[in-house]
Amino acid sequence: MQAGRRVEDLPTPAFTVDLDVVKTNVRDMTERFQALGVNLRPHMKTHKSLEGGDLMTGGTRRRIVVSTLAEARFFADGGFDDILYAYPLPFDKVEECAALTERLESFHVLVDSPEALALLKRRPLHGGKRWKVWLKIDCENERAGLRHTDPAALELAQAIAAGPTELAGVYAHCGNSYHCQRVPEIQTVAQATTKLVLQFMEKLREEGVPCPVASIGSTPSCSHPVPEMAELQEVHPGNYIFYDVQQMRIGSCQLKDIAVRVLTRVIGHYPHRNQLLVDCGWTGLSLHSLGQLPTGYALVEGHPDLKLVGMTQEHGRIEPVTGKLDFAQFPLGSLLALIPYHACATAAMHPTYHVHVKGQVVALWKPVRGW
Repeated sequence: MQAGRRVEDLPTPAFTVDLDVVKTNVRDMTERFQALGVNLRPHMKTHKSLEGGDLMTGGTRRRIVVSTLAEARFFADGGFDDILYAYPLPFDKVEECAALTERLESFHVLVDSPEALALLKRRPLHGGKRWKVWLKIDCENERAGLRHTDPAALELAQAIAAGPTELAGVYAHCGNSYHCQRVPEIQTVAQATTKLVLQFMEKLREEGVPCPVASIGSTPSCSHPVPEMAELQEVHPGNYIFYDVQQMRIGSCQLKDIAVRVLTRVIGHYPHRNQLLVDCGWTGLSLHSLGQLPTGYALVEGHPDLKLVGMTQEHGRIEPVTGKLDFAQFPLGSLLALIPYHACATAAMHPTYHVHVKGQVVALWKPVRGW
């Protein structure tokens, strides 16, 4: 057991979570949308843990988003309900979705094709249940969803509402906010996405199609909401529980808001190539930044002059940004803390999160894995 230890005494590489920072991040996001009168349906995909879900829902264990059925089963087993599986319905998982819908008070699925909807309509539910179906629309993000201007989107909404399914909501992910730099750009995307979703909702009303919820979300857009978002019923950010270097560079947060680190130890000195070797490779950090940060694949906390220039599976290579490395400053066995570029990707590399308060480990979180 690692609980009760100091983080500096943990075996490395170790994924650590600052509980005080997490609580502040969660409180700030909750208060932000309480002030707007909009429900928060937090996404679980970053942390994938019951404890994180408890914090993000304020202990209600209600109204969450998941991106895999493994997450859905895990949170359902942990006492959560009102779960939205916000992923275009996989054709091989209809029976699992049916089981969750029949078991829970409220389980929602998402579609963006008439073929997926047809599968649901061919699979009646037991116990008088009806499929709660969300329509995914694309508001210039260009990932999943029918384009908001496509007549097929309105036609699919009408088909969902016609029964025996029900149209539970319209869902848009403003992932294009991840291309932003600084708050004004983020808010421009949030404003545009909100406007397009609300325009689509107006089309539904004009056609007499009942739909109770308009929802958008991304951590950047929800970290700096615009007044127009008060006209929505829900938002669905997720990364904000941890934040990361990517979010900091976009403008979503500041360095003080990043709750996670990967601790690693120096295991080698190589003066002939001016490098340190550490015991964190891509299996402990991920390759998501592609090494494109000024400091390589991550930030080395307290050492802006160091650069993580490369990783293999279990090794990381660190060298100075410029000049000669002072090896005496980093003796073999010494500890470094890497601040991840993308917390979701890095968290996915670790079976246990070491949750600490002021450096003292107070809990171990065990996230769900798989699909």
